[in-house]
Amino acid sequence: MTLLEAIHARHSVRHYKNQPLSEEVAAALQERIEEVNEKGRLHIQLIRNEPRAFQGIFAYGKFSGVTDYFVVCGRKATDLDERVGYYGEQLVLFAQQLGLNTCWVGLSYHKVPDTYVLHPGEKVACYICVGYGTTQGADHRRKTLQEVSNADAGTPDWFRQGVEAALLAPTAINQQKFRFDYLPAGGKGPDRVKADKGFSFVGYTKMDLGIAKLHFEIGAGKENFEWA
Repeated sequence: MTLLEAIHARHSVRHYKNQPLSEEVAAALQERIEEVNEKGRLHIQLIRNEPRAFQGIFAYGKFSGVTDYFVVCGRKATDLDERVGYYGEQLVLFAQQLGLNTCWVGLSYHKVPDTYVLHPGEKVACYICVGYGTTQGADHRRKTLQEVSNADAGTPDWFRQGVEAALLAPTAINQQKFRFDYLPAGGKGPDRVKADKGFSFVGYTKMDLGIAKLHFEIGAGKENFEWA
């Protein structure tokens, strides 16, 4: 499964089978976590066989069967949430490639003492469920290209493909509060793309933007542009 195929296959899943991760799968996830932590300056931890964090939750989406999850931590910084989204989604897509299901979780979890480690200056940004879903999840209504970008007949195909991939990105309560604008270089260097977050009372727009930017890069091809 390619990353673009993983983008299309991935849906948020809140109900999981009683099927533990194999040691081989857990080892592969841990190896990727270490890579992501180094590149993203994060402290993501895989928690296994721990059912308490998602028991009795009714805030947004009812979870069941969750025993494995990522605790996504990092040192407090203005760009932490965007890095969490960008690099955390790399783990999500890798998990999809391994045949697993996932769900980003902003609030609907319990912090269980002694299950993870926080270094000085760090905070928990979110959790991500991981495991074998009882279903593969479902698609949701998405905004149009025109609602989230300046794509038109004159923009290149790669830009449209990038926006289409971004529209498949998970966002808090499916809010999709992001925008991508194509900025042609006019023969003076590479074309650029400007990515912005919108306003939301729900929050999480910086994290959502990081996720959407990763999807855009995968759909558009990083070689075709530079971020403005």
